[in-house]
Amino acid sequence: MKNLYLRTSLALACAFGLAACGGGGGDLLLFISPIYGLTKDGMTIRNNGGTPVPVAAGSATYTFADRIGVDENFNIEIVTQPPNATCTVINGKGKTGSYTPTGIAINCIATPHNVSATVSGLVGTGLEVVNGAQRYPITANGVFSFTLTAADGTKTGQVGDGNAYGYVILTQPTGQSCVVENGGGIMGSTDVTNINIKCV
Repeated sequence: MKNLYLRTSLALACAFGLAACGGGGGDLLLFISPIYGLTKDGMTIRNNGGTPVPVAAGSATYTFADRIGVDENFNIEIVTQPPNATCTVINGKGKTGSYTPTGIAINCIATPHNVSATVSGLVGTGLEVVNGAQRYPITANGVFSFTLTAADGTKTGQVGDGNAYGYVILTQPTGQSCVVENGGGIMGSTDVTNINIKCV
């Protein structure tokens, strides 16, 4: 009986002095993994309406400084988007169990921009330019857009802000030799229009 009374007293003391027994601020880590596509600084996030905290460009994971308790709600939100993308939180709202919650992620989609080139001197046929796996046959002089729009409005060939691009000749036109000027770089915040394709 004496031992039972002692154990009960200790349990009550621990309940009233939770912080001293390792509770209070919570015992579980709250982390995001993975973070995909964050290429520039500027994104801030928060949990349960708290103070926004920055997430650095290139981060693959993020762990909140404040721990969270067992059976406690969490609600991770993006407060400020990065300047070059739209990011969304996946599985960011829920309630903890006995273990650290997993499966929380952030996915960022870079803002897409158009790419075009000025073609000059082309008289032959068969000129084809590539950018990665995308192939573009070019048949005439003038401004050629690498951005293609389907009947339903879907666009392909755009390059996301902060992403690399590189346009090279795959096939030369019959009887001619063409070169690409300014064909590679990192996409900025506006459309690329300074690519030149010159044929002789």
